[in-house]
Amino acid sequence: MRASTQTTRLTCGPHTLELGTKTRIMGIVNVTPDSFSDGGHFFSPDRAVAQGLQLVDEGADILDIGGESTRPFSDPVSESEELKRVVPVIEQLAERVAVPISIDTTKAAVARQAVAAGATIINDISALWSDPQMAATAAECRVPLVLMHMKGTPKTMQVEPVYEDLIAEIKAFLSKAMAQALAAGVDRSAIILDPGIGFGKTVDHNLQIIRDLDSFRELEAPLLVGASRKAFIRHLLKEKEQEEPEPLSTEVARGTQAVVAASAIFGAHIVRVHDVARTRNTLTLIDAIRSA
Repeated sequence: MRASTQTTRLTCGPHTLELGTKTRIMGIVNVTPDSFSDGGHFFSPDRAVAQGLQLVDEGADILDIGGESTRPFSDPVSESEELKRVVPVIEQLAERVAVPISIDTTKAAVARQAVAAGATIINDISALWSDPQMAATAAECRVPLVLMHMKGTPKTMQVEPVYEDLIAEIKAFLSKAMAQALAAGVDRSAIILDPGIGFGKTVDHNLQIIRDLDSFRELEAPLLVGASRKAFIRHLLKEKEQEEPEPLSTEVARGTQAVVAASAIFGAHIVRVHDVARTRNTLTLIDAIRSA
């Protein structure tokens, strides 16, 4: 059953995005040596900038720049190392692209310096619990804030995650994070919610979240879904007696597009992906069908 996506306007510094009229694409640029799907490919600033420019050319509406891997069982990096990775990339891209740049970080100091460098969205996968200053930082910087559900930390999240009521618990978690952001002065229209596909979830949990995306509408905030190349896709595509396909394989690329299509149909306003070109083609058709 198709969702009736809420329409809203997101102000990101000098940029404005209409959400709900069509599904927006957030293109991923990982400036890391160890991300699960493309670690090391864009670790140098020059290669990361080139990748960002290419994603915009392919149709990205937002660029998401991250300097710390959040793959399962990963270790955190220092604030100074994260800043060294992301700030030069953001500075260069901010001068060369006409789309909002998001900083993917859980550290308020990194977020603040990234915004000073040109970022206009903060994407906090910890939904404020990692750094108590993050909510105030987002409010002071006057930029949109993405709040994501995660059970545990990247180091522990995939160690047998259990829920009594998956959707209700995610909603309660996100509602609490929203209240914290609002209390710090973040404008309600600047909050985006992410149910956290693959972050403390089993394969069945991820499928249930996608199927029930429309139920998150009651939280009255735009929804972002990031499922690109995630392990549950590889698991579902595994043939008997064979190993799971690699993250960069054609099989996983096609599987990701199936999840992108389902997410858009069930109510996502933004999808976060590595492969913008394929996603643009998928969403051109899905959005046309939804609006017919």
